[in-house]
This record gives sequence, C-alpha cells and structure tokens, in this order.
Amino acid sequence: MKPPSFSLGFASCNATPRGGASAALGAAGRRPGADVRASRGFTLVELLVALAVMALLALVSWRGLEAMARAQSGHRERDDAVLVLQTAMAQWTADLDAATAFGTLPAMDWDGRVLRLTRRSSDGTGLPAVAVVAWTLRPTAQGLRWMRWQSPPLAAQDQWQQAWQLAANWAQDGTREVDAAAVAVLPLAGWTLAYFRNNTWTQPVAAAALGLNTPLPDGVRLVLDLPPGAGLIGQVSRDWVRPTFSVQRGS
Repeated sequence: MKPPSFSLGFASCNATPRGGASAALGAAGRRPGADVRASRGFTLVELLVALAVMALLALVSWRGLEAMARAQSGHRERDDAVLVLQTAMAQWTADLDAATAFGTLPAMDWDGRVLRLTRRSSDGTGLPAVAVVAWTLRPTAQGLRWMRWQSPPLAAQDQWQQAWQLAANWAQDGTREVDAAAVAVLPLAGWTLAYFRNNTWTQPVAAAALGLNTPLPDGVRLVLDLPPGAGLIGQVSRDWVRPTFSVQRGS
C-alpha cells in the first residue's frame, strides 16, 4: 500500500504587514514643506509688537527708577536740612544759656538787626573770661544766611566795648574782620525775636533804653523764616527759658 503524501504550504517571506504599504507610500509621498509649516516662527508684525512691548516695559522701569532716585535725593536733602537746623538751635540755646552780665554791661541786646550776647568763656590758661557773640542775617554769594560770630576771650571792659561795637558795625555794613571769622549757619529769609517779661511776650527793647544792670529776659522766642529750596520751608519757632527762671505761684 502506498503511503499518503502531504503537501506543506509556506507563506512567502516577502509579505508586507497590514498597513505597511500605505504608511510607506505616505512617507515617500509627503511634501518637503509640510514640516516647515508645522514649526514656523513669528511673523514680522508679531516681532514688532513684541519689541514695542519690551520698549514700553523698559521705559516704565526707567521712570520708576528715576522717581525712586528723586525721592531718595529729596529725603537726603531734607535730612541734611533738619540736621543743620538742629545744630543751629543747639548752638543758639548754648549761647543763651551761657549769657551773663559783665559788670554793669548788658548781657543781651537786640536792635532789630543783630542780637549781641555776652557769654561766659575762658582764656587760653583756663581762667574765666567773657566773649561777645553776635547773630545776624547777612547776604552772601549763596544768598541770605543766618550767621554767627564770636569774639576771642575778653578780660577787660575796654576789650568788651570794642568787640560789642564791632558786632554792631558788622550787622550794618559787614566788617571784613568779622566776616572772615563769622560762620554761615543756615539759609534764612528772615527772623524775629520776642522777650518774655512780667508774664507776657513783648517786643524786645534795646538795652540802652533799659539802662544798666538790665537782667536777662525770662524767655526768648525765636522765629525763623526758612526759604524755599533748602530742604525745609516755612516758619520754625524756638522758645528759650532762662535757666534760673521760676514760676511764682500765688499763695
């Protein structure tokens, strides 16, 4: 009996997977410009808009920095002006606190232009002496300035008389000798004084009208008119009370 024969069929090894042909055709037939359109950049209009926005932000930032710089400069100028004013007021108070009579000579005199004081001092050896101090408003190259002058230590009344008269002349016509030794304290537009006597504020009276041995007033009110542009502006007042002043209370 003849054995049965079998036919074995094998698929071709060149078979193409499902969908492979279409994918290959699609890849082969894709146009070169398709990728370029998918990843295109900004247009010219978009670039111009972006540049305009960046320029505007830079301008706003610069304006902000400029405003901060101006504010900082203004604060610094004001702080400097306050410091100068405080220093001037401290010197003013120290002069009034040290005011004293020199024998029968006046300790304080205000003629509407210059305030002259006789204040305690000491000579080079430490011995007690007096000095004449003058405060007045003088014109300078930078404008009006509140100025202070102090004489050397004085031990004799004739020296005091000379320094007292020198201070009065300086306030009127600007003696060069005094101008060279005077100190410009701060910018000023004007100043006034008032005395506190007999429990009331009054206009100062010249020492010559009050006679000899005129005591110091119980208080002195100083009013300064600060000009614009000096960090501070307006009026500043300072009241000084004589250290030995005491309020008399009724029984």
